Amino acid sequence: MTNVQPSPALRAPRYKRVLLKVSGEVLMGEGGFGIDINTVDAVAQEVAEIVELGVELCLVIGGGNIFRGLSTAARGMERASADYMGMLGTVMNALAMQNALEKIGVHTRVQSAIPMDTVCEPYIRRRALRHLEKGRVVIFAAGTGNPFFTTDTAAALRAAEMGCDALLKGTSVDGVYTADPKKDPKAQRYDQLSYLEVLAQDLKVMDASAISLMRDNGVPIVVFSIRQRGALREVLAGNGVYTVIGEDRSRD
Repeated sequence: MTNVQPSPALRAPRYKRVLLKVSGEVLMGEGGFGIDINTVDAVAQEVAEIVELGVELCLVIGGGNIFRGLSTAARGMERASADYMGMLGTVMNALAMQNALEKIGVHTRVQSAIPMDTVCEPYIRRRALRHLEKGRVVIFAAGTGNPFFTTDTAAALRAAEMGCDALLKGTSVDGVYTADPKKDPKAQRYDQLSYLEVLAQDLKVMDASAISLMRDNGVPIVVFSIRQRGALREVLAGNGVYTVIGEDRSRD
């Protein structure tokens, strides 16, 4: 394992088991396509530091850096076929992340919703739970295994199945904003939102099905910037900058 020396404040993370959802676009780094190895290594180091703290962690990585099913379908490809191609892109990202993690001594397993025994394990819930209990990082690939469902929904589904305490969504921005902060300098960040507020305001955080699934299971969603070094540690310690989506807030 890595020789990470966490500060005392980080020795007692507020979540014991989490699912980290990382968009495929994050793995592009500064490029416009594909996998940037330096970026993958940086994310792997963040994950390794969390594992050192004793957190049980599983991952879902999108495939938008390799193939985006919905946008391709909009250009004329049949949607189901496009989505299956996107699922294969997530497997490629998962294998790249597994390689980066194991290079630094983090035991990792990739489980695919589409059976491909030559390169990874099939998704089996009980086996995945056992891996987590043994301190291994589990990367869930190929979405739900079904077309018409995004990796956001897959992340919510796996978080519920694994009994996770929180779903952490690592993006390119440090939370949920009133508008796209890259386009609108006046956009303001929310510190906290309820599931219903996200759905009612149609905030483009995750798919409505993913938000609803987390609401039904009482799993909070924490949105933060995975590009900021150390942000994952800070989130788990209750520090840093992020947005929490959870139960309806009381109106006093």
